[in-house]
Amino acid sequence: MDSNPALCAAIANHITATPQQRITFAQFMEMVLYHPEYGYYSSDAVKIGFQGGDFFTSPHLCSDFGELLAEQFLQMWEILGKPVPFSLVEMGAGQGLLALHILKYHQLHYPDFFTALEYIIIEKSPTLRQEQQQRLQDFPVRWCKFEDIPPNAIAGCFFSNELVDAFPVHQFILERGELQEIYVTTDSNPKETCSSFVEVTGEPSTLQLAEHLDLLGINLTQSAYPDGYRSEINLAALDWLSIVADRLQRGYVLTIDYGYPANRYYNPRRSQGTLQCYYHHRFHDNPYINIGRQDITAHVDFTALERWGEKCNLKNVGFIQQGLFLMALGLGDRIAALSYQKQALSQLIQRRDALHQLIDPTGLGGFGVLIQSKGLHKTEISQPLKGLTQPE
Repeated sequence: MDSNPALCAAIANHITATPQQRITFAQFMEMVLYHPEYGYYSSDAVKIGFQGGDFFTSPHLCSDFGELLAEQFLQMWEILGKPVPFSLVEMGAGQGLLALHILKYHQLHYPDFFTALEYIIIEKSPTLRQEQQQRLQDFPVRWCKFEDIPPNAIAGCFFSNELVDAFPVHQFILERGELQEIYVTTDSNPKETCSSFVEVTGEPSTLQLAEHLDLLGINLTQSAYPDGYRSEINLAALDWLSIVADRLQRGYVLTIDYGYPANRYYNPRRSQGTLQCYYHHRFHDNPYINIGRQDITAHVDFTALERWGEKCNLKNVGFIQQGLFLMALGLGDRIAALSYQKQALSQLIQRRDALHQLIDPTGLGGFGVLIQSKGLHKTEISQPLKGLTQPE
């Protein structure tokens, strides 16, 4: 398979250096995706888009996704009393397409808001950050790390699109009714360049795994859960949300991703978890091949983000499917307007297909949109967000 030998060797050496000759799956996934030199997101291996990419996201279909988000951000600014600056903090901005669509739309249609806007990107991948800087060079965008933002410094909105699914996850398995963690070890000489990796199980590496399930009200000792049941726990997502909540003084957190509420995520029938790998627009469930050359993701547990958010003083504003969210922001009007546009038939069909993909409940339209808030006054909280307003 198409693994990076240098990354395989680095992981194998890391395993050998540990007392028990093993690492958690979360540590393995962290190295595979974010190793400073060889990780998928740190190197030139990361490829997004239709041509030669491993996967694509909503902004690759058309600019409408970003433009409708821009409408929601405008309303957030108005609800907060039009603060200057209003900070939009995009976390994990991919190739910068979403930022480009949002900024262009605001500049063209809402110049007052554009003038008040402070656009910040937090990007871990140096490769993607370079691409973003090139694409957005005509706009006043600032790149920084979370560490550069003081506590309670942001009035505005932290937002992400398909970010949380790429955070490293712990994997667990039920063995004889007991929660066991899945670890990764090597079955070959660590000095070899292509060590192969195998799974072993053992006692959980941290009490946080059991505490996390308790937070969600998930009881794996129920007879409904079969022996061998396995799934994931995303502790990194909770750490991330804690940081976001700490930096936000007043405003919103908007998270778009694929995932489920906890009762669906940990359904006994979903007995092999949600881990998926993406390689050249094909997906499979083997993270031990194409190491450093493929994306690895797990679905997002939105209940966990809601409940942990409450512990971080984030109030739940609403949770909705992406398709309904975009329709409430005006996507239906854009589809209807196609009937009156004078374009080549092939272009109209292509555009209609792109808009329908954004709301397809079996695809992108089935993604979850979670909105949380912090520091809002009662009158501000009482104003419903346009994207969460459903027709009666």
